[in-house]
Amino acid sequence: MSETTYTAVATSTAEGRNGGRATSDDGVLDVGLAVPKAFGGSGDGTNPEQLFAAGWASCFVGAVRRVAGVKKVKLEDLAVVAEVTLHHDTDAGEFHLSAALHLEATGIDQATADELVEGAHQVCPYSKATRGNVEVTLDATVA
Repeated sequence: MSETTYTAVATSTAEGRNGGRATSDDGVLDVGLAVPKAFGGSGDGTNPEQLFAAGWASCFVGAVRRVAGVKKVKLEDLAVVAEVTLHHDTDAGEFHLSAALHLEATGIDQATADELVEGAHQVCPYSKATRGNVEVTLDATVA
């Protein structure tokens, strides 16, 4: 049996991605939404794909740190860049997502970085939630 650790509550209003707002119940998150310029919109606000990418990148950093701790790997500095892409199948009129997660780390070798990114992908809640539904590519770069 699992315990509930935390539940995030957010509300999107008005036209959603097309001029709406997204807010959290605690008031910390309060952002205007807009269709990206690349998709023909104004680009005057954030969009669901950016919010999803930010959440996944943040969660994935924690997962990398967790895996590194279990493996007793000392990390100097790291970042995760998440790219979430919205695809439109014009024939079917449907949309779907793909993602690329890039680990950038210092103080470790490439093989260790590759192990950490693969391990993190197994334990990250976002990765688990999207497994089998979102095509994901992983890579790691060391400096």
